[in-house]
Amino acid sequence: MQETTLDTTAPLAGRREWIGLCVLSIACLIYSMDLSVLFLAMPAIVADLDPNASELLWINDIYGFMVAGFLVTMGTLGDRIGRRKLLLVGAFAFGVASALAAFSATAQQLIISRALLGIAGATVAPSTLSLVVNIFKNESERNRAIGIWGSAFALGGLIGPLIGGLLLQYFHWGSVFLINIPVMLILLAIAPFILPEYKNEDAEGIDLPSVLLSLATVLPVIYGFKHMAADGFALRQLLPIAAGVAIGFLFIRRQQRLTHPLIDLKLFRIPAFTASLLVNLAGVFFVFGTFLYQNLFLQLVIGLTPLHAALWSIPSATVFTIMSFQAYRFTNHFGPVKTVLMGLIVNVAGTTVMAIAAYNQSLIGILFASVLIGLGFVPVILTTTGLIVGTAPPERAGSASAISETSAEFGGALGVALLGSLGTVFYRMTMAGVDLTGLTESQAHAVSATLAGAVETAKALGGTTEPAWLEPARNGFSLGFAACCLLASVTLLLLAMVARKVYATAHIDETAVGTH
Repeated sequence: MQETTLDTTAPLAGRREWIGLCVLSIACLIYSMDLSVLFLAMPAIVADLDPNASELLWINDIYGFMVAGFLVTMGTLGDRIGRRKLLLVGAFAFGVASALAAFSATAQQLIISRALLGIAGATVAPSTLSLVVNIFKNESERNRAIGIWGSAFALGGLIGPLIGGLLLQYFHWGSVFLINIPVMLILLAIAPFILPEYKNEDAEGIDLPSVLLSLATVLPVIYGFKHMAADGFALRQLLPIAAGVAIGFLFIRRQQRLTHPLIDLKLFRIPAFTASLLVNLAGVFFVFGTFLYQNLFLQLVIGLTPLHAALWSIPSATVFTIMSFQAYRFTNHFGPVKTVLMGLIVNVAGTTVMAIAAYNQSLIGILFASVLIGLGFVPVILTTTGLIVGTAPPERAGSASAISETSAEFGGALGVALLGSLGTVFYRMTMAGVDLTGLTESQAHAVSATLAGAVETAKALGGTTEPAWLEPARNGFSLGFAACCLLASVTLLLLAMVARKVYATAHIDETAVGTH
């Protein structure tokens, strides 16, 4: 078995390495920010470009689709041509695609530009993470560096809507893309002098059929789950998921036959790698799902405006950011196994409190629960990310980073889709017996389908008092939210017990992280 121990004899990083980390973190922040920066810009884009419903969906989703589809390919490509080189090429392409998106004159142009942004963005996450792992040799410093990298990634998603809203207050919607360009120019100017190059000297070229198979595996699955989240569960949405899974088997068969595969399946024979990947995926699954509900809850149940909902989210965002910087202290002090297990238990406490708060429609309870979840989730994700990349051979760090990021994409998509569908079931069960007399057929359908539809219908009807059916609609949503949180609590508790046994068989040292 492969043991995991702490390398305290490795040289400490100097000023150049820490400056390099800052450059990599800023690049990662911009990549992450583009996943959420369009949230508040959509009304302005609709007014300007007049996209139809399908085009609107693709404008919002295509970036994430392309990132998820190309992560594995770009991670492996970085291992073979050089991670710094790939990052620079990706940064240049990201800047160009940002300009194209900002000045798009039609919805179709914006969709194409966002697709190009996604392909370029897929070079950033695996390149930056693998470079962080390669730059920092001392394991204690590496844990800290991964924490800073992770905080930049999380912060990008959190501040994306805030920055987008600020820019939209004073500028054209294209400004949310133009802010990427100066950052990428700085990266292109500094990175060649600050970041060292790393690549696998023995690697051969990329297998094109494997690239196509990986895309045909990932994209249909992500597409199916995202549509399930947006439209509710339907059998037709299982078709792309099933197609992706079937092609995935062909992809795995091909990787087993190749001397230089796109994904080295031997990585999954490392117990610490596989266990950490599963914990990482499950953590993202439940956090994405519950936080989606939280955002909707604040606006649709509590009745906050988007700006006030964002402001009330600052405490949990602050905890996420602080923990991202400080999580390495827990890992270095307690070791990876205890850090992961304690984090999962704190997560269980957080989701349990959130279930109670959601059922009772308590704003303070929801905010307290989100802080608890942040305290538990961040150390789990950063520690497992360090294990995923740190237990892989150095020449496969880019591929391991890409696998880690792809699992997070899958976890997020699955969490939003499956937990969203579960909550919808509870909502529709609650509304099944509610009297909707006086509404048109389309209005009744909107009210019965989602709380958002009920709230919009109530606004359209006007009047000085709320319709009688709006209160049970809020109660149905809250019940679904609470049920999803309780499911998270039970599953995470079981996951903690399973992870403890798996990590024990992996012979991970309880006091340290590192691979030798």
